[in-house]
Amino acid sequence: MNDAIPSLRSASALVPSRAGAGLKAVHYQDIIDNQPDIGWFEIHPENYMGRGGAPLRYLERIRSDYPISMHSVGTSLGSHQPLDTKHLDDLKYLVDRFQPGLISEHLSWSHGYEWFTHDLIPLVYTQASLDLVVDHIQQVQDRLQRQILIENPSSYLQFKQSDIPEQHFLVEAAKRSGAGLLLDVNNVYVSCSNHQWDIEEYLAPIPAELVGEIHLAGHAVQALGNEQVLLIDDHGSPVCTAVWELYRNCIDRIGTVPTLIERDSNIPDFATLYNEVQYAEYYLRQSKEVNRVSTC
Repeated sequence: MNDAIPSLRSASALVPSRAGAGLKAVHYQDIIDNQPDIGWFEIHPENYMGRGGAPLRYLERIRSDYPISMHSVGTSLGSHQPLDTKHLDDLKYLVDRFQPGLISEHLSWSHGYEWFTHDLIPLVYTQASLDLVVDHIQQVQDRLQRQILIENPSSYLQFKQSDIPEQHFLVEAAKRSGAGLLLDVNNVYVSCSNHQWDIEEYLAPIPAELVGEIHLAGHAVQALGNEQVLLIDDHGSPVCTAVWELYRNCIDRIGTVPTLIERDSNIPDFATLYNEVQYAEYYLRQSKEVNRVSTC
């Protein structure tokens, strides 16, 4: 990787260790009119890859008042195909234009030879796929001249061919590529529940210094019969109590980092979303105060 790429700490300086929210079109005018006291907003850059139109005008207006992060959903880091250079060029254009404090992508893949899906397809965790992912992360970082964060997925099945535990795969991919980690606490809860993994065992190998951002979201519960359930990461409801508790434990361990409330379906009015952001802000302030007292 190019040595000129900013480190995690310097690259994230523009996004404060506060709570933020995903920027949604239905909230543009409310945000502009009311100027809420919120730490930052996150966008999916794929929604802004045109060269004009209302979305870019609104984003420019909001970016003038707030830090932003970019959370890509279309790079397809785990695809066996070469990366889409057109997509990387479009992403580079947006990064240069809007100067996000953080850039992130998913540990997944989403395109093949002649098709593309909006689903984030899980990987087989083997040495071969690790080598591929590391190479793709480095390509993205070299093109953007920025470090990116890699997000742990929500998963609903496991592959028999996998011989590396997911959390070890994630950490090794970040270390070898020079990337950081986006720790999605809801995804940890969903995956551990679905596969009956131990949450503490999942989190233990993740170094605090690699975590540059946290995501929080709601999930759906689907009954499977025989008193079994499947948790589905749908970003369509408030964060549940168990995930809030897991979040509190995480920031007490790794420290306070920028924290996002994700809501991508059943989107409420901005006032309702803002209340949930303030709940995350409360946990961040509480953790900062505990850490301050403990070091005095």
